[in-house]
Amino acid sequence: MSKPSKKNPLVGYVMSALFAALIIVGAYIKIPVPPVPFTLQTLFVVLSGLVLGARFGTLSVLVYMLLGFAGLPVFAGGSGGIGSVLMPTFGYIIGFAVGAFVSGLIASNSSYPRLLGAAFAAMGIIYFFGMLYYYLMKVFYFGDGVEIKNFIFSFFILTAPKDIVTCFVAAVLAKRLRRFRA
Repeated sequence: MSKPSKKNPLVGYVMSALFAALIIVGAYIKIPVPPVPFTLQTLFVVLSGLVLGARFGTLSVLVYMLLGFAGLPVFAGGSGGIGSVLMPTFGYIIGFAVGAFVSGLIASNSSYPRLLGAAFAAMGIIYFFGMLYYYLMKVFYFGDGVEIKNFIFSFFILTAPKDIVTCFVAAVLAKRLRRFRA
């Protein structure tokens, strides 16, 4: 695997397309872990930033988003189209782009602690955008009340353990994949 660089941006574009495909596939791979099953989507989003860097990692997420906006059923749950922005969970997708960018900035070298820190930063950003957007959509767009205690339990406490594992897996995979960059 070649390193996406300014000298050969074609490699970066091809890798971005491959990671966009992995993000799409990851949305459909469901692992039944109680109490909340999860997908591999966040793993591939975080990996895109860790392996490709800020520019091409973000590009891979933007390609994924554009395909979804075009109507392809690439978002989790098989949804797509511009109306997806009205889904309460769309904030996670916004967080994917920002998270990939930030993790790519932080992961400037291949040290395991740096990669792990970048993965946790990306995951924190994904949670921040996802939870904030969900809350705002439920309260202001749908007019539903949101009980904070249940909200934090459902959207953080139940899901955080698997995402902590995802961060460790992403850092280990990124460490191995970055070795092959030229």
